[in-house]
Amino acid sequence: MFGRDIGIDLGTANVLIHVKGRGIVLNEPSVAAVDMKSGKIVAIGQEAFDMAGRTPDNITAVRPLKDGVIADFDKTEKMLKHFLDKINVKSMFGKPRVLICCPAQTGTVEKKAIREAVEKIGAKEIYLEEEPKVAAIGAGIDINQPVGSMIIDIGGGTTDIAVISMGTIVASETVKKAGDHLSSAIAYYIKRKHQLLVGERTAELIKMNIGSVCPEGRDETMNVRGRDTVNGLPRTVTITSAEISGALLETMRHIISSATSVLERTPPELSADIIDRGIIITGGGACLHGVDTLLSGELNVPVFIAEDPLSCVVNGTGKMLEQLDQLVKVKQR
Repeated sequence: MFGRDIGIDLGTANVLIHVKGRGIVLNEPSVAAVDMKSGKIVAIGQEAFDMAGRTPDNITAVRPLKDGVIADFDKTEKMLKHFLDKINVKSMFGKPRVLICCPAQTGTVEKKAIREAVEKIGAKEIYLEEEPKVAAIGAGIDINQPVGSMIIDIGGGTTDIAVISMGTIVASETVKKAGDHLSSAIAYYIKRKHQLLVGERTAELIKMNIGSVCPEGRDETMNVRGRDTVNGLPRTVTITSAEISGALLETMRHIISSATSVLERTPPELSADIIDRGIIITGGGACLHGVDTLLSGELNVPVFIAEDPLSCVVNGTGKMLEQLDQLVKVKQR
């Protein structure tokens, strides 16, 4: 079965693919560039992402996934097919078995859409797993132990918060506030405060270079270029970390509120385990400066950032692929 089992982290911002025996073979943005006149896709993945904001009006970069679920079935199918063709997994090994992740509180309709999209690309068998559980495995947590482990997976479109014990999610919540919303908050703040329009990529760069959710954590500045909302001409302004911190806090409040709700619904014995073991943060949002300090202070629980947080979900699929036959047997009982 070498290489015939693949794990897919189908994220709102990025798609990562793990092939059994080969490791992570693809990590590209979940973006398609579409010619709005003909409706044809002209580029997918990194190539499409690089086009964003730099193309004629008829070429638009779109994301087929929104808030962790499929928003455009046709484009998602074509994107997945493009990625699988790119890594050549089908021609080398025949039809693969696919393990794919979805947010913890994905509904039946959304799960069906994911299954159908993967079926269309020629998967032999499909296994859906909840993202926070897979992220916890990728972060090195033994989720099958009779102890409570809490994970906060801050992705591009959603934040998954879950308490796991004995391989089962005990309490969870999926928040449609995550990395993309943090970037949008930055762009909105700059437009409102400085009358300057900036693109998605610029907002993302600001977030990573000088952004912080810990007000005293960073004291940096960045020159930002954009288009003046008054006269339409290019202009440069200087943005500070303190400004960005204020812009990000509202989105973080939603995540903190949901994490508090999950903790309130956690049985006392497992709550004690979480106090001892702490909370693990995974996903791209874990890279945001001060996020561990903010969450720890608000939740009164130790908070740690996972090693290689961006790859925790796809690494978790890789570990689960090693035991896929056993997982199948358990589910068939």
